[in-house]
Amino acid sequence: MKRKNKILIIEDEEILRFTFKSFLSKEGHEVITAIDYSSALKLISESEPDLIIADIILGGNTGIDLLRKVKEIGICCPVILITGQPSIETAAESVRLGAYDYLPKPVEKHDLIKITTRALQYHSIMEAKDQMEAEKEKYRSELDTIFRSVQEGIVTVDADMKVTKVNTAFERICGLNGKKMIGQRLPGVSGRCRQACHHVLEEVLLTQKEIKTSRVECKHHDRNNQIVVLSSSPLRDRENKFSGAALVIRDMTRESDLEGRLKPRLKFMGIIGKSKKMQELYLLLEDLADSDTTVLITGESGTGKELVAEALHYGGCRAQKPFVKVNCSALADSLLESELFGHIKGAFTGAVKDQLGRFEMADKGSILLDEIGDISPALQLKLLRVIQEKEFERVGESTPIKVNVRIISSTNKLLKELVQKEKFRADLYYRLKVVEITLPPLRERIGDIPLLVDHFCKRFNKRFNKTIEGVSDDVIQILSDYSWPGNIREMEHTLEHAFMLCHMNFITADHLPLEISTYHKSLKSSFDKDLAIDIKDILHALEKTDGNKAKAARLLGINRKTIYRKLVLHGITD
Repeated sequence: MKRKNKILIIEDEEILRFTFKSFLSKEGHEVITAIDYSSALKLISESEPDLIIADIILGGNTGIDLLRKVKEIGICCPVILITGQPSIETAAESVRLGAYDYLPKPVEKHDLIKITTRALQYHSIMEAKDQMEAEKEKYRSELDTIFRSVQEGIVTVDADMKVTKVNTAFERICGLNGKKMIGQRLPGVSGRCRQACHHVLEEVLLTQKEIKTSRVECKHHDRNNQIVVLSSSPLRDRENKFSGAALVIRDMTRESDLEGRLKPRLKFMGIIGKSKKMQELYLLLEDLADSDTTVLITGESGTGKELVAEALHYGGCRAQKPFVKVNCSALADSLLESELFGHIKGAFTGAVKDQLGRFEMADKGSILLDEIGDISPALQLKLLRVIQEKEFERVGESTPIKVNVRIISSTNKLLKELVQKEKFRADLYYRLKVVEITLPPLRERIGDIPLLVDHFCKRFNKRFNKTIEGVSDDVIQILSDYSWPGNIREMEHTLEHAFMLCHMNFITADHLPLEISTYHKSLKSSFDKDLAIDIKDILHALEKTDGNKAKAARLLGINRKTIYRKLVLHGITD
């Protein structure tokens, strides 16, 4: 319920007090009265009225005295003075001291109610204003406290790049004196800072658009390098006019070091996995990314060879240059030569115009020769020349063309065996495998399956506009037990199949392809059979085979792992 307005009437004439109180009470106000100056002051102190209506003559004191006292003690309510002998001097003094209005006697009911209503409205507005100012001051104080105490460094600049504000964390992170920076253009600030982050602020000042994150390595001449994450936003004044920018700096040096030393990376340049083999792969890719070393990527089909090639290119100094892919098994030998090296008009039937080859397109960048094991001996020789001489000729042309290309090749074949069978040139093989990256099959990194599942679930939710939260524990077990001859590619297709069938929050075993669920049932049946083998039978078989567990397993028709498991279960060790 809305609170009644409290009005104090100060009047020594009883009939006027009663009349005024009656008028205003009927308007819904709470009215209290005083007959003199002293009693009025006591009521003002105790009651905190919203409005004071006072006679200008109050015995030994006046309404003017009351105004002064009200102002002195800090009472903010409006005061209306009433007099039977109005004068310009009295009215002027009243207004000067803060009186809301000045009414001559006799006071009409209409006038009293009208001016009372206006005065209370004014009081309400002023109270709201004061509250807003108090809230603003509190907010400003809180912001200032936050500004000083946050761990992220903050600096603000005006539209001319002059520093307007700096917090303590910025001084600590950047090694600068904040007080000396105020009023200076940021690029001109001296100190240990090499100003690696200025381009972020400059871009915001130029575009007036936010930059959410930008990772920067700050290189210093007199201290260790820092890894910082930057974000910057435009600043606007009360009229919403652009006035500058704020830069926030988070020092990630320690976190990056700890992350690199202690925490396995879950992914790297689009490659997913936390297993030991994947961690070793990430380190190798980082070492190779900025070099021009020729790399051969080997591994079974579906292990992610193309992703590794992309990581080598986009993680290095050639990232802004072309990355060209060629599937060497997809084209006939004659077409592949034209595809790789280009041709001139009339070089062969169908060559109606000059065409650039993939090597020329990849100049200053990288080229991926996928399925390199499928190219013919003749093309192998030409490719060898490109690697050795860094040049080639277009089909139908004898003019050599120089290129600067990093060559990355990939295959699911055993090139070394092809070399031994003389189906692949040994000199080309060793040129291609300056560094060989062998990708593990999925069955050798089963621990990465939950990560891959989560990755593909996010991808397919977005693609198919679904909200599937994940897979059941049974599905994880089934996927972990499966051999994955098609590796990650097969797993991706498996989960896509499940997504198309699933209309629930979670994927269950019923949503998996039949061959995978059937494989799991067969495996479980075999496992159950193994468990049925008695320890006495195992010990007897080991005795017959002189302790050879592999021979004992073959003798019993069970898996060797079952023998190990049974022996451990019964406390029998070598």
